Amino acid sequence: MNPIHPAELTELAAGLNRLARNLWWSWDQQAQEVFYDLSPRGWQNLYHNAVAILREVSAYELRVRLQEPGFADRVRSVLRRFDAYLSDTATWGALNAPALAANPVAYFSAEFAFHETLPIAAGGLGALAGDHAKSASDLGLGFVGISLFYREGYFQQTVNHENWQTEFYTHLNPANLPMEPVLDAQGEPVVCSVKIAASTVRFQAWRVNIGRIPVYLLDTNRPENEPMFRDLTLRVYGGDSTTRIMQEILLGVGGVRLLRTLGIQPSTFHMNEGHAAFLTLELMREKIAAGTGFTEAGIETRKQCLFTTHTPVEAGHDRFSSELMGYAGHPFTSDLHINHQALMNLGRVVADNAAESFCMTVLALKYSRAANGVSELHGAVSREMWMELYGAKNPDEVPIGHVTNGIHLVGWMKGTVRKVWQKKFHELYPAKSEVDWFADANSPEFWKRLSDPKVVSDEEIWAIRYRLRRELIEFARRRLLLQGGTFHQGDFITFDSFLNPDALTIGFARRFATYKRAPLIFDQFEAVVKMVKDSGHPIQFVFAGKAHPRDDHGKAFIQKVIHLSKFSELKGHLVFIENYDIHVARQMVSGCDVWLNNPRRPLEASGTSGMKTTAHGCLNMSIMDGWWREGYNGSNGFSIGPDSHPEDVHEQDRVDSENLYNVLTREVIPTYFNRDADGIPRQWISKIRESWSTLAAEYSTWRMVQEYTKKYYLTR
Repeated sequence: MNPIHPAELTELAAGLNRLARNLWWSWDQQAQEVFYDLSPRGWQNLYHNAVAILREVSAYELRVRLQEPGFADRVRSVLRRFDAYLSDTATWGALNAPALAANPVAYFSAEFAFHETLPIAAGGLGALAGDHAKSASDLGLGFVGISLFYREGYFQQTVNHENWQTEFYTHLNPANLPMEPVLDAQGEPVVCSVKIAASTVRFQAWRVNIGRIPVYLLDTNRPENEPMFRDLTLRVYGGDSTTRIMQEILLGVGGVRLLRTLGIQPSTFHMNEGHAAFLTLELMREKIAAGTGFTEAGIETRKQCLFTTHTPVEAGHDRFSSELMGYAGHPFTSDLHINHQALMNLGRVVADNAAESFCMTVLALKYSRAANGVSELHGAVSREMWMELYGAKNPDEVPIGHVTNGIHLVGWMKGTVRKVWQKKFHELYPAKSEVDWFADANSPEFWKRLSDPKVVSDEEIWAIRYRLRRELIEFARRRLLLQGGTFHQGDFITFDSFLNPDALTIGFARRFATYKRAPLIFDQFEAVVKMVKDSGHPIQFVFAGKAHPRDDHGKAFIQKVIHLSKFSELKGHLVFIENYDIHVARQMVSGCDVWLNNPRRPLEASGTSGMKTTAHGCLNMSIMDGWWREGYNGSNGFSIGPDSHPEDVHEQDRVDSENLYNVLTREVIPTYFNRDADGIPRQWISKIRESWSTLAAEYSTWRMVQEYTKKYYLTR
């Protein structure tokens, strides 16, 4: 076979470099395998970072590797599919929302979780934002994201000798990340400014390519800024209230100004939580500067804005004192031609109430044409929460709707499963192309066909489940070894004996906020010990998650779980994986048999981690809160208690602990270990099939983004 022409080598190498800087590869299996093959160890050690791989592999080595015909063919195939994706004009968005192509949705979020490569998110809010952007790209929607570039990201978690969470930060080098600077026609960084307190703060921007759409990250680390302002974008939710309000002024006001500088004229400004609500004041400032009066500017701004609230937890609604608003937000008074009292009233439920602080959620609700919660129950809770703001006599009068959250289904599939389902896709639809896979994987029809025993047998499902559980266990053992082998009085634990591939594996991984009640299952401690030691019906637990650096109660929960994993009879049957991130999450949602969710109802607005388990055949066991209240049908998982809860929190904890024990012992364990003569748990697998057919496509961000588009983006 003749060697590849030098011009084509150059073209293929350039194509890989272009692909590496577009996170489309993070949800395309073949693209990931190309980068993996260039450096398997680098792929593992560099957070699965395509850009870092191409910096690890020299240009000469890459050209030599491309001379291998099989590898070159795979690269050509991936690049063809990538280019076909980018150039497709017959997308859902083009057909159903063509107006958004010229005037896109501008989606503002304080955090976006795209991939472990770019750790600029703290939790579920960022995961939802990242998945929203990916599905907007897949659907071909006119869409642009705005956030901040935190050059030290969110904290890295370690646990000290007292089993207490400690935090450290690492510097993120843009040269090693899938992002690029936003430059002007002369090749210089585009620089904008925003007034904060008495200072003019200048910022630049980075563009992250998410398939077809851009997300712009604002960055104040510029030499002309004072050190305090250079560090404004240092960390996710870093610092105190002063840092927080300044970050939110930058996000809201600075985001609008960047879009104007780039010539982008959004039709809708979608605020993902209240952190970006200051954008409403910037939109009003523009109108007032053009000669519009304050009241009319507010009316016109309201027509442009949409607000999604994500939590009924009070701490999730940013509030700033009058003094802090007077200091950091002073420029708003002159820009809007109002006094300080009037500014404060924009963020108050009750005007002129000096005891009430400025609430970003209130500001967002006042200046949005529509608002929504993120599940049916959360919408109802939000309507009750904000009755006074709207002067309503009953919750039904409050104009807050709901769009239940989803996940980017293909992006959350572990590679093991993604390859199996893609193979099944080609068997079911032999005439369709790889590009069609993204759409069909999000269609109810595909999952209903996949749940047919003639397409995937019980034996095949059980084999997949065993493989995924084995992969999780081996991943956990590697991570535990890295976390440290010496636990107690120099007793070295042999990690390869931890966890049992034949045991029912229960997973819990999320933020360790206290309302999520991570240790609840261990309230029945003696009963749990008996279960894990039952050789005929063994169970085990894998936990992970981070507490906010200032949340000592959440850290105490982590400490309790780790202590039990090391110094109790649960040792070897309970593990805690440190430094929870997207990579750890993907291992856990795929490898666990049961996904545990036991928040204090109704404080879990939606939750999305349980949605990520479905494609992998992991079943949910959850309180009837958030999305599970809508998703559960009696046959596709397990409910912890009824669709109600005691008002007293102590009584709720007691009842939920009892219900959790009951469903585990009376339903979950018996169903899992009820095997036929061939050793197959037929009833358990029937629940997996029902989960596929009722949950997978319904709780995807493809459905969610289409719902936002029809319900909110295209209506005024």
